[in-house]
Amino acid sequence: MAAQPEITQRDLRNRSKEIMDAVQGGQSFTVTRDGHQIGELIPLRRRRRFVPRSEFAAMSRTASDVSLEAFRADQDATAEQETDDPYAR
Repeated sequence: MAAQPEITQRDLRNRSKEIMDAVQGGQSFTVTRDGHQIGELIPLRRRRRFVPRSEFAAMSRTASDVSLEAFRADQDATAEQETDDPYAR
């Protein structure tokens, strides 16, 4: 794995558009101030919208069993059971 390029705080201020475009493209940077590393600028991981069926099946095989009775008891304990008439004021 290649080392991240270092940029100074001044570079970040003066070249912010160029650097942010690079981050958006997947590039990471180590930010320095007075020659000392102070932070990392890294792209956010993109969340997948869909999980492939095979991956979901593999995860499901190792998942713990769910007690339907305990699940319902948790719902009953936390959910408001009374329904309000939206027209009653």
